[in-house]
Parts: sequence; C-alpha cells; structure tokens
Amino acid sequence: MDIADLITAQAVIPNLKVTSKKQALQELSRIAAEITGMGEKRIFEILIERERLGTTGVGSGVAIPHGKLADLPQLYGVFARLDQSVDYDSVDEQPVDLIFLLLAPESAGADHLKALARVSRQLRDRATCDKLRGSESTDALYLLLTEPVASNAA
Repeated sequence: MDIADLITAQAVIPNLKVTSKKQALQELSRIAAEITGMGEKRIFEILIERERLGTTGVGSGVAIPHGKLADLPQLYGVFARLDQSVDYDSVDEQPVDLIFLLLAPESAGADHLKALARVSRQLRDRATCDKLRGSESTDALYLLLTEPVASNAA
C-alpha cells in the first residue's frame, strides 16, 4: 500500500493554523468530512475516542491520529503541516507540527494496520520530515509524501 492510495493533493494542507491538539483534530475532522462525505462531528468523536486510549503523537514532531468509521467506503488520509507546533501529549513530550490523519472502514482489518505502518515508516524518516517542514506548497508536500521511501529489506 502506497500513501498515494490514501491521499490526494486536495487532502494536503500546507499551513494549518491551529493553537492546540483539540483544534488541530477539529480542523482535520472538518477537512476529512469534506473529502469523505462523512459527518465532521462523528469523525472528531472517533479521533477523540482514540486519543483517550493513548496519544497518537508518535514523537519527533509527528502525530498520526486515526480511527474507523462503519460507513466509510475506503481508507482516507489527510496530511497537515502546522504553521506552528502544538502540544500534543506526544510520547516524547515534544510539540507536533506534522499530522497525518488516517480514517478506515470498520471492516478494513489488516489494511488499516498496513496503512498505519506505511504512514509511520514514511514519517519516521528524518530526511523526509525535514523536507516536509521546509516545503510550503501543497504540490511539494504531496510529492514528498507519495515518493517511495528506500527500504532496508533485502
């Protein structure tokens, strides 16, 4: 599974202006609702429910909030580069400025986990994150997100 299967250029936000984790999740829910046709409030509730289980702030300024929705027809992603870092209760206690929202159908099973692993692998790459932080256009961010990451597999 490639990130290009999850997002479109319209789902890439180059300069999201928010001041808190909650506001970031609200804005991402709004954007995801436009893209998926699902209810904004429902998406936000799913994300907050997931955050109660444990933070999706994975460290190094990156968060990968995610959730499952019963009526969603496919996997969807939304990427946002924040204009300023926000406190996200991350595992490393560092503020977050790169967020990749992932929504999956309840029936997605392994596909949801594969997508999470793919996004995580992409955003664990320090060089990729540095490039994302240095890019200001939607097109540049989209190209960086969807370019293949070199694999260490034999």
